[in-house]
Amino acid sequence: MVAVKGKMVMVGRQDGALFATEALCRHMRWPLAWGGKVKDGCVRCPLHQTTHKIEDGSLQEWAPFPLFPPFGKVVGKLSRQKDLTIYPVRENDGMIQVEF
Repeated sequence: MVAVKGKMVMVGRQDGALFATEALCRHMRWPLAWGGKVKDGCVRCPLHQTTHKIEDGSLQEWAPFPLFPPFGKVVGKLSRQKDLTIYPVRENDGMIQVEF
């Protein structure tokens, strides 16, 4: 997770390919880099388990909250469902470049 031009961005690799997303979960603004999981082309927030596709940021699951799922769904209804912002990213001469 890094700050670039005033934006918090999470940069990572999955299966050798770079990706860049906004760094904070769209549900409760928790930093995704602090324990978030990247698996099967998705990033999952460690706080309430909200899940987005890395390819396009589309929402896959909204706040199921793993400890007590009915409570998580109620908490999830308190905020509007939103997709995760994805940024174009590339590696050039050993430098990672993110486009805004």
